[in-house]
Amino acid sequence: MNLELTIKETDKKKFDKGSLIKEMHNFAERYAEKTNTFFCLDPSITSVIIAGLADYKQKYELPLCQCRNFRSERVVIELNFWICPCVAMRERKECHCKLFVRPNESNIVQPQKIPLITVYKNLIFNLYK
Repeated sequence: MNLELTIKETDKKKFDKGSLIKEMHNFAERYAEKTNTFFCLDPSITSVIIAGLADYKQKYELPLCQCRNFRSERVVIELNFWICPCVAMRERKECHCKLFVRPNESNIVQPQKIPLITVYKNLIFNLYK
């Protein structure tokens, strides 16, 4: 195996992960605004969920719900129920992950934004806890 090629592939995956986190961050902010929902008061929860969505997006090209354990992720994708935003969120504004929180709940943060730097800081902090 060519070491130089392996290093390039690893660097590409790191770049892809960062760009996917940014993409999921942008999605979350836009969707929160569109649905008049908010983020959790604890930014580390929001950050971990955004990163998890990016992981699934990288693996399957679709962001799967973070609060579920799937026996078969491929089957779940075919059912289209737990692709974020999941059916419960789309139909009733019920996000079990707490990425999107309804305005009448007490644990919301306003405005409907979370700085991307906050997401990265929380992810780094959680790595070295």
